Parts: sequence; C-alpha cells; structure tokens
Amino acid sequence: MVTRRAVIGAAAAAAGTTLAGGTAAFADATVTLTPANDFGAWEGWGTSLAWWANVFGNRDDFADLFFTTKTVTYNGTALPGLGLTIARYNLGACSWNTVAGSSMVASPNIPAFKQIEGFWQDWNNTDTGSSAWNWNADANQRAALVKATQRGAISELFANSPMWWMCLNHNPSGAAGGGNNLQSWNYAQHGYHLAAVARRARDNWGVTFRTVDPFNEPSSAWWTDTGTQEGCHIDASIQRTVLANTRSALDAQGLTGIGLSASDETSYDLARTTFASFDATTRALVRQVNVHGYQGSGGRRDLLFTDVRAAGKVLWNSETGDSDGTGLTMAKNLCLDWTWLHPTAWVYWQVMDPSSGWGTIKYDPASRTPGAVEVKYHVLAHFTRHIRPGMRVIGTPDGNTAAAYDAAGKRLIIVAVNTGAAQTLTFDLSAFSTVAGGVTRWTTVPAGSDRYTRRTDVSLTGKTVRLAFPAASVQTLEVAGVTP
Repeated sequence: MVTRRAVIGAAAAAAGTTLAGGTAAFADATVTLTPANDFGAWEGWGTSLAWWANVFGNRDDFADLFFTTKTVTYNGTALPGLGLTIARYNLGACSWNTVAGSSMVASPNIPAFKQIEGFWQDWNNTDTGSSAWNWNADANQRAALVKATQRGAISELFANSPMWWMCLNHNPSGAAGGGNNLQSWNYAQHGYHLAAVARRARDNWGVTFRTVDPFNEPSSAWWTDTGTQEGCHIDASIQRTVLANTRSALDAQGLTGIGLSASDETSYDLARTTFASFDATTRALVRQVNVHGYQGSGGRRDLLFTDVRAAGKVLWNSETGDSDGTGLTMAKNLCLDWTWLHPTAWVYWQVMDPSSGWGTIKYDPASRTPGAVEVKYHVLAHFTRHIRPGMRVIGTPDGNTAAAYDAAGKRLIIVAVNTGAAQTLTFDLSAFSTVAGGVTRWTTVPAGSDRYTRRTDVSLTGKTVRLAFPAASVQTLEVAGVTP
C-alpha cells in the first residue's frame, strides 16, 4: 500500500536498529552458513494484483514477465522473468449501482484505478446466481489471477475493505475518524462474500485459493473517508468474530481445504499484538499468520517468529514495499527477514506502480501506458529466480544475506546485499559435507552498468568463497556440488 509509508519509515529510522534490525555491512566480513540452520521449505515469491492488474491484467507479456522465468522482451529490451509463484487477489469493495436509494460514497481522493469492483452488489439477495451478484466485475484483475494460475502460481484471496454497503458510512476507504467501519450486522456477510468468491473461483475460473484473509492492516487508524485507497479499520475483537464467520462460510461452500490467514497487520510488532489478542479458539481457525514489512529495519521480527512458530502456524511476509527504486532498501529488509523473521514466502506489494521507485516497472494509470523498468526489478530477480519453491530455507547470521539449499540440484544459493562502501565477503561453507563447485555469480550495481549480470569468474578455496562486492550492490552465488 502506498499511503502512510513515509510516516512508518520515519518512525523506524527514529527508533534506530533493534536486535531484529541488524546493521549495514561496510567492512570485510565472513558469513558462516550451516545446513543445520534449516527453517523449512520455501513456498515462493509473489505480488498482490489489485491496482496494477486492474490496469494491465489482461496482458500475457506481463503475466510472462512476472510469473515465469522466461526471457521476455519488454519495450525492446530482453528481461529475465521474475518467476513469481504467488498471486494475491484483492476482493474489491466498490460498485456504482443504487440499492433502495443508497449508493457508494467514494473518497474524493481515491483514483479510479484503485477502485476495485466487488461482486456482491445488492444486499437483498444472498443467491449468487441472482442479479444481486455481478460476476462480470473486475475483469482485468481476474484475468491476471487466471494467467498467474496457468503459469503455476498459488493464490490467496484478501480484502482491503468489505463491500461499501457493509460499511457504516458506505465509504470503502474508511470512517471519518479512522475507527471501525464494518457494520455489526454485516460481520457474517463479509465472510460470506469472501467464501462465495472463493467458490466461484474454484468452479468457474480454475483457481483454488490456498488461503483467505478477510483483512488488510485492520488495526491501523489511517483508513479514513478521505483516503486514497480502499481500507477499513477492524478491531482485533471484531476480527475474531469475522474469522469465525468466514470459516463457517467457507465450510458451507464445501471449501474446507482452504485455510484462513490473518491479519496482514502493517508491522511486525502490531502483528504480535493482534495475534496475542486471539484466544485459543480463534488461533485454531488461523492456519497462516500474514505480516507486512513496512516497519523496515525496525521491530522485533525475532519475537514474532517465536510466537508464530510456538503456535504451529505458517508465517508469510505477505506484503512489503518502499520507494527506493535502486532495490537496495528492499534487498536489505528482505535479508533482515531472512535472518530474524524466517518466513516461508515473501510478497512484494505492487510489481508495477505509478510512483517512482515503488514498483519494478512504472506506468501511467490515466493513459494505461507502461513505462520504465526500475533497477529494483533486477535486484528482485536475484532472489526470485534463484531461491525457488521447495528449496530449504537456510538461516543467515548477518542480516545482509539470504540463503537456500536445493537438494535436487545439490546447489547452495546465496544472495547478499552490500549497502555501503566496497567490501569483500567470505562465505564459510565448512559445515557442509561436500562443497565441490563450480561457482556462478550474478551482479547488480544500481549506480553502475551491471543489471543482473552473469559471470563465472569465482572459484572455491577449500570450502570457502571469497567475493568482492562493489559499493551499494547485490550479488547472487550458486555453488554446485554441495551436500549437507
């Protein structure tokens, strides 16, 4: 999400680096990796569809660019496909019909491309085959979801806000004061809308959602009636009721295999607070804890991981983003997640965005014209193209490195970011049984000319790899012939 990020970033900077924040690596250092530091199977990389897919979701070239590892020609340039394997589908909250004299109240500040059309447009009829439901809505985002699924992606259904008519003020951007805006008599209706869409996706779109999350940053107070996007504040006590209703609705639709995720809070610390407020019954309903990464280098990632692991839940960083088009901030925060949070999936908010730096490709939503590729695209490729689903997540000690082991290919993958001056990193692999090599590397230097540039000029010294990092750069190493 784009609003309020500057506030969060400033707060994180003011708070300084915590135990879970790590520090930037500027001096030569040794990074020791061990196969015993295994945090489970990697599930994948993803993006939320929402706004960019509302504009470009019907295009195959973008589907290939984001959801395959093919080489795709974009604006005359060959780009390596990112190979994302997770698509998060945003159930819309908008419609422009009138029901019993009532109609949606739109924020004066929300642009059209951020208004996602929902399917249940008339509260008078729960029959999904009736005219109260418009299954032709949201055509472009639905197309993007289907294209991603056809290319092998798994998916999650989430809602930024309940439908406008479920909101107290009929405004799907939020309440005047940023407080609760979901009508109490619609706690069950919101869950029913989600479940009905999940059923329709399975039966008619060829998409079975892996999980459903009824919320998006629900405990935050910035969802107001003058906001720039859809959003709704929902207290944790209300979240418990909505989760129970959504579970019942999914089961009634024959979707017992679809899990519930919650609560997509904006920060690591707030996610801990919300999860801690759930009683045992609510926790039993939740298969997966989703958290957003907008706390940047702040927050106690480590404590959130401990809480979630102790409860036996899956942990995803289900949304993150920043305005640094170099990709270095993204890479740094991702590596901090690797060291402290240990998620099994990681999702960037919008792979395309009109604001400079926020996406990997810019676009003009008014003219529906795609634009320049950000360096961030090439930085993201280091992670998404090399650390693939099914690989084992290898914990890292320094907050500047992500690593994974590919048992089938007997390869060790290492992605490291250097946010400061030039330095040399030595990767100590002595804990692995066999380290035979060779070694291939890829480099991106935002201030230079390297853009995911492949080289084979590195050799092993015993069970170590020593690699010079240019200032402000990202490098990937693939070491072959490695066994635990």
